[in-house]
Amino acid sequence: MSSFFLLIFVIIQAWAMKVEAQKNIFILAGQSNMGGRGGVVNDTTTGVATWDSVVPPQSQPNPSILKLNAHLEWVEAQEPLHEDIDTLKTNGIGPGMVFANHVLEKNLGFGLVGLVPCATGGTNISEWERGKVLYKNMMKRVKASLLDDGGNIQALLWFQGETDTVSLSDAQSYQTRVHKFFLDVRDDLQSPLLPIIQVFF
Repeated sequence: MSSFFLLIFVIIQAWAMKVEAQKNIFILAGQSNMGGRGGVVNDTTTGVATWDSVVPPQSQPNPSILKLNAHLEWVEAQEPLHEDIDTLKTNGIGPGMVFANHVLEKNLGFGLVGLVPCATGGTNISEWERGKVLYKNMMKRVKASLLDDGGNIQALLWFQGETDTVSLSDAQSYQTRVHKFFLDVRDDLQSPLLPIIQVFF
């Protein structure tokens, strides 16, 4: 009888650990404002952009905040979040860590937050269309984040649009294009009610 109860205890513990390991996943996509340029300065002598390495309190690491790195592995998140994603640019502080820390602060017992950085600086909404490289890379990363009962997608955080203000035609077509992008994301993730948090310019 004691061995039976021991088995039940082990099963319950394993189930609890599995639930605890599941992540509340947030997709971070868009261009440089999402990627993070806070603290990035241009050296007037060399012309090279560097990050000052200053991390404000709101962006400090937290063991309950993970990120999916470029190798599709979960690691503890820290700034710059997009350092290994948007590799052609110098990255600094972005909104991702501030958001994640705020979520945990306001929702005690929320569990693990899993951030999936996908932003690329200087990109136009046309580059995020379904079938294009950025869209396919984002979907690859999001689907990898769900492997092995990785968790549940809670929302897409979208910060993009500055590049589309350069051309009048791009600006005029932006609303239609971004709306289709959101619909495609929801469709491909089979989540028709996926919350989307968008920053407007």
